[in-house]
Amino acid sequence: MAYEKELAVALEAAEAAGRLVLEHYERFVPIPDAPSDITTETDHAAQELILQTILRHFPNDSLCAEERTPTLAGASTQGRRLWIVDPIDGTRGFAQKNGEFCIMVGFVENGAMMVGVVLEPARWVCTYASKGDGCWRVEKQKPERIRCRVTPTSELSQATLTQSRSKTARYSPVVRQLQPAKIVETYSAGLKLAHVAAGSADVYANIYPEFHDWDICAGHILVEEAGGKVTNLAGEAIRYGTPGYKQRNGLLATNGRLHEAVLAQLRK
Repeated sequence: MAYEKELAVALEAAEAAGRLVLEHYERFVPIPDAPSDITTETDHAAQELILQTILRHFPNDSLCAEERTPTLAGASTQGRRLWIVDPIDGTRGFAQKNGEFCIMVGFVENGAMMVGVVLEPARWVCTYASKGDGCWRVEKQKPERIRCRVTPTSELSQATLTQSRSKTARYSPVVRQLQPAKIVETYSAGLKLAHVAAGSADVYANIYPEFHDWDICAGHILVEEAGGKVTNLAGEAIRYGTPGYKQRNGLLATNGRLHEAVLAQLRK
């Protein structure tokens, strides 16, 4: 495996942060009306733990992460080898204590995804992938890993769409354009990508005009290594580590078979 050490470090960092996050998660009172941009002290503590773990093994690598923390402030942020971290993706789900959040650790080389780990602490389910080695899932108290594969769905009318949880989710522009058979909602983009990789959804479309690398990075490679396809909304490959770490042309992740049909519908 070409990126065996990077994957091992990503798993070590995510699992250490997962244990810390669970300690915090189990002792605080839920915030039912948590805003979408909420940040907690747990985000900062988890990020510091992840970044310190990475630098212990790869002291010369560059770092990109969502929160402003001391380790990030003192690290290189531009380089050929770049780690991209979201310590709690879906902080709203974390604050509401509904379990819909994850830890994302991704490794990029020359702008392309090579390793990704998405850990769901509340269920302790870890989905991970490295370039050329497939996508795998490990579940709590189940010692054997499970190979993840996308669905064989080929008709849009039979597709399952995963999208953000909201009171108006079923009336979103994506739902109107795609008319999916089923919708799976979650606060976390990482979990949406993991759903597509694991075959519990066929399509995830992010049509926001701008978002950051850490919102999608780790989950991206899960879908590709499970046999799916990930592009921007123009059908182009997604690159990471560009100025500002921003994506400005959306994201589409599918099982591959539906990709062109979904792109065509979203362009209408």
